[in-house]
Order: sequence, then C-alpha cells, then structure tokens
Amino acid sequence: MKTNDKLAKRNLYIMMGAQAFAGGQMPMLFIVAGLAGQSFDINICWATLPISLIVFGSMTTAPWLSSVMQNFGRRFGFIIGSSGGAIGGALGAYALYQNSFPLFLLASYFSGIYMSAQAFLRFAAIDTASEEFRPKAISYLMAVGLIPAVLGPQLVKLTADMFVIPFIGVYLSVIAINIIGSVFFLFLKIPLPKAIHNQTKMGRTRLELLKSPKVTVSIICAMVSYALMNLVMTSTPLAVVGCGFDHKNAADIVMAHVLGMFVPSFFTGHLIVKYGAPRIISIGLIILTFAGISNLLGIELINFYIGLIFLGIGWNFGFIGATTMLASSYTENERGKAQGMNDFFVFGFVTLASLASGSLMNCSANTPADGWTSVNLAMIPFLILAGCSLIWLSKKDLEKI
Repeated sequence: MKTNDKLAKRNLYIMMGAQAFAGGQMPMLFIVAGLAGQSFDINICWATLPISLIVFGSMTTAPWLSSVMQNFGRRFGFIIGSSGGAIGGALGAYALYQNSFPLFLLASYFSGIYMSAQAFLRFAAIDTASEEFRPKAISYLMAVGLIPAVLGPQLVKLTADMFVIPFIGVYLSVIAINIIGSVFFLFLKIPLPKAIHNQTKMGRTRLELLKSPKVTVSIICAMVSYALMNLVMTSTPLAVVGCGFDHKNAADIVMAHVLGMFVPSFFTGHLIVKYGAPRIISIGLIILTFAGISNLLGIELINFYIGLIFLGIGWNFGFIGATTMLASSYTENERGKAQGMNDFFVFGFVTLASLASGSLMNCSANTPADGWTSVNLAMIPFLILAGCSLIWLSKKDLEKI
C-alpha cells in the first residue's frame, strides 16, 4: 500500500458511511417520483417530469458545485448537497399535501442538488489516492451502495402508505436521511488542490480538455451508460404498475436493479486494473444491450427482474470504467474543470433521457406494454454511439505506437 493511501482509505471509509445513509434517498425518489407525478391533475405525458427535474438540478448544479469544492473544499460542497436533499424532501412532502405540481417540481430540483453532490463522491474518493488505488477506491465506494440499494426500497414500502396522502412519508424520511448522512462529511480531510495556492498553473481550458480523445470518449461513455440506465429505470415503476403489478413489485424490481448497480463494485476496480478501463466499458455496453433484449422479450416479472439487473451491471461497468478513464486524463489543476464539465454533460444527457422516458412510456403507444417497448428500442442508437467512440479511441492509441 502506498503511504498516502492511509489518508485516502480514511476518507473513503467516511464517504462510504455517508453513502450508506444518504444514498438511500435516490432509489426512493426514483421509485415514487413518477408514480407521485401521476397523482397530480396533469397530462400523463409529464408524469416523469419530477425525475427529469432531479436530474436537471444535478446537471445545473455540477458546474458551480465543482467550483465550490475546488475553492472551499469537498466537505463544504457535500454539506451543501445534503442541505439541498433535506430541503427537497420537505418541499416534496408539502407539495403532495398541497397538491401542487409546480412546488413538487421545485422539490425535485433541490433533490438534484444532493444528486450532484453524491456524484462527486466518486471523484473525492480518489483525491488523496495513489494511481494504483484509484480504481479500487471508486469501486469500493460504489460497493457500499448495496446498503441504500436495500434500505431505500424497503423504506418506500414502509412509508409510502403511512399517511392518507400517498408518498408523503417517503419524502419526510428523506429529510432524516440527509441529516444523518451530512454528519459524516464533517470528518473529511481532503486538502485543497495546489492550484488554489499557485494561480500561475491553471491547466488546459475546457475546450482544450474536450480536444483530448481520452477525455471526450470518457464523457461520451459515461453519458451513454448513465442516460440509458436512467431512461429505462425511470419508466420501470410506470411499466410494472401499468402491466398489472403494484408499487411493491416495482420497489422490489428497483431494489434488484440497484443491487445490480453496486454488487459488481466489489471487483470492478480490480478488473479495470487488470484489463484496462476501455475493455470494461465495452463489456458494460454489451451487458446494457442484453438488458434491452430481456425487456423486449416480455412483460412478466421475470423479464423486468432480469432486464433491470443487467441494466444495473452494465451501468456499473460502463460508468466506473469511464470515471476511471477520465481521472487519468487531467492534472490536479484541471480537476475542478474536468469533473464539473463531465457531470454537466452526463447529467444534461440524463435529463433528456428522463424526459424522453416519460413521453415514450406514456405517450408513444396505446398500452403500457407498447410504451415499454419504445423505451427499450430507444437504447440502440446510443449504444452504437458509445461503441463507435471506443473504437475511435483505440485507433487513436494505435496511431501513437
């Protein structure tokens, strides 16, 4: 073990604790937000708009939150994220009580501030890590997502019908989750980047970073992996309920999906070290393809389970692989710009995917089954895009030899 990995492991354990508690709110919100959206007096095509606002909040938060973390430290940025999550929970409960869809959308936006901060955990995990420990640190952090993967859906089943108005209990529990999770961040020890103390070395501009094939392909693969996962997961509760099952079945399927997202993290980092990030990303794209095929083969519970588990595993390989590849593509002085730009593009694309998900599911066909088919067929062009980008990168690398 490298000497400086002692601090990296200490910080990693703290962030794993925060993720274990606070991370549960994301599967909770993705299970209920679309279903709650349908309870308002709105066009059903906009039922998943609250989920889109969560992702939009994350997208628009990423650039300024990365700058805050660059200048004032990770701890301050993560506490801002937890505060946003708590406010989102409070506003969400009040919006359901008042039957106000606009207020519910505002609540979702604040939840997106937490989502953005949570996404930066994977970068914070490698801030003090050695080159060898970086992929393992990201992988271990993602692995602890098993706890919220189980806790979140179970809390939904426990609290969804706690009050006369459905789902208010879910949003109230989100407040407590954020308060508990934020305590962990007080113990983080991550030094400010050296660029803060030496303004003469600012690194490449954002445009210059994008001209780097490795940076561009990393962003494309992260965008596609995350967006396709969101595209399908957003519609899953609507499809499950629309095909004759109930919200408890939807919660169990989403739990299986989130387990698929995080169980592979116990070994993803080791695989990246052994085989390289591009190969692991490629495997992730293939698994995402199998997820779409399973979902297209039928609308029985087994199809939902298999498809969503594959969807989670494919996201894990693709997203962790892309994050690791990006982390090796910039200098410490470029950290804030590269990470903020990456998450802006990633969550911008995910926002579009979540918007498209609701429209494809509810408005592109006459039945939920046909809408579910449309959602999964929409994966094809983006899988091709990511695959072609990896082939292009490999050719660029061969030209350098």
